Amino acid sequence: MPDERAELTEELRRLVTARLLDPLSILLESDAATAELQRQVEQDAAKWAATMLGSDEQAAVHTCARVLAALFPGDGPFDPPDRWWRTPLGRVVARRIGHPGTDHVSFSTAGAILGITRQGVHDLVGRGKLDRHPDGGVRTTSIRARLAQISGGTR
Repeated sequence: MPDERAELTEELRRLVTARLLDPLSILLESDAATAELQRQVEQDAAKWAATMLGSDEQAAVHTCARVLAALFPGDGPFDPPDRWWRTPLGRVVARRIGHPGTDHVSFSTAGAILGITRQGVHDLVGRGKLDRHPDGGVRTTSIRARLAQISGGTR
């Protein structure tokens, strides 16, 4: 089984480089201008991953929020594609803060977050293991609770 911390560290390093440092190098027309920042990101990505996966819930939530704000800025709500939830960053964000942009998601997005099929989500809603939202879809709070159950060993 791959090491979650190593996977998350590598994804954070890759994303910060691609979304922040590479564009800055292009703008400044110099890789040398961002070389020290690249070294700093190499070190800090491991720290961010350790914090996001660590036992201090408040620090983990704060770090997740900072990373999302830096890597996915925008004027609209954060609404990643379903496949994003299966990435190391998506999985830790789902566990720590849920979907930061809404209080409910579609059945297919709930399935992506939980790593199950849409039909599996329907089954969990029908069995009362996930809460249906009055406007349709599934409440994100119940998805987070389900993820906590799963990571705690209870199915």
